[in-house]
Amino acid sequence: MKKVGVKNPVMVLDEVDKMGVDLLGDPAAALLEVLDPEQNSTFQDHYLDVPFDLSQITFLCTANNPDTIPPALWDRLEVIECPGYTRAEKLSISTEFLCPKQLSAHGLTDERLEFRRDGLERILDSYTREAGVRGLEREIGAVCRHVAMRIAEGETDLSLVADADAVEKILGAPRYLPDLAERTSSPGVATGLAWTPSGGDILFIEATSMPGHGQVMVTGNLKSVMSESAATAVSFVRSRAKQLGLDPEFLKTIDLHVHVPKGGTPKDGPSAGVTMYSAVASLLLHCAVRKDVAMTGELTLRGSVLPVGGIKEKLLAAHRAGIREVLVPARNEPDLEDIPKDVRDQLKVHLVRRVDEVLPLVLEAPPAAPPAPQVQAEEL
Repeated sequence: MKKVGVKNPVMVLDEVDKMGVDLLGDPAAALLEVLDPEQNSTFQDHYLDVPFDLSQITFLCTANNPDTIPPALWDRLEVIECPGYTRAEKLSISTEFLCPKQLSAHGLTDERLEFRRDGLERILDSYTREAGVRGLEREIGAVCRHVAMRIAEGETDLSLVADADAVEKILGAPRYLPDLAERTSSPGVATGLAWTPSGGDILFIEATSMPGHGQVMVTGNLKSVMSESAATAVSFVRSRAKQLGLDPEFLKTIDLHVHVPKGGTPKDGPSAGVTMYSAVASLLLHCAVRKDVAMTGELTLRGSVLPVGGIKEKLLAAHRAGIREVLVPARNEPDLEDIPKDVRDQLKVHLVRRVDEVLPLVLEAPPAAPPAPQVQAEEL
């Protein structure tokens, strides 16, 4: 306050979700008094032991994960959510801002290095998987450093066009590969949508069976809520066995194993219930889930699909991954208004209220049985 010389500045408190508590105290407790407009006019500075009026200051706080902010502090904040960029927005940002910025920072011009659209798309799809553009700027800078290094080594007449092939040659093997087709080509694998602090992501749910006595295993570094969703999905399949054309006693002779890959990442939340149900039903019906469909929604034992959070981030993740159809709880329909128009135009969204609506939308047609061999008359 002494430095800016006024009593009404705009003060930014960055990353308030990463405050730590130790023996010296809890900074969140101090922020309760600082940010509360009802009491910050008489804020008591315990270091100088004098009161000070903070009511005229505009505080801006930033955070990535609201779950780690204490509830009492969260209650004093007016929340403005900033979702991740779409693919088209990232391309525009990189063309208009990031590329000129990195070229200038490395002492290059457009004559030395020209970024083509297909090159930027290759960086987006194969080297970055994020909600923002920090990693994108880092990879663009890596391409610029490659050119600057070659010029410093003596290639004074160098002029490089950064197309898709040149980008891959400079940055190395792609870090992210489009694996939807191979991951969902067999029965028992379904594609779900997840929310993360850095945006949305796709999530594969896998199910398999083996001879056994009805044991159900759930793995993948899942916390309690997601493990309960898996148990609910299996129970619902058992309760609808006749409607699905299954033997009601199918679990007596097999064990079921439900797994969520990327076991190094902790996962929790109820929104994978519909996806787990689709994976288990796909396995038992021997019918694969469609490659271009993803889903989200909480499953209940009554067969209802309950609303979930993070719809915008999840649909943006589906769009980035090449998904063309998405199943969303019907009560999340108001959240679709926040989806950018270019994403809505390329995604077909199905609003579902009951679990019975899910399988006809996500399962491929069961493979036709091979024709019976015809016996020639002379063989009889």
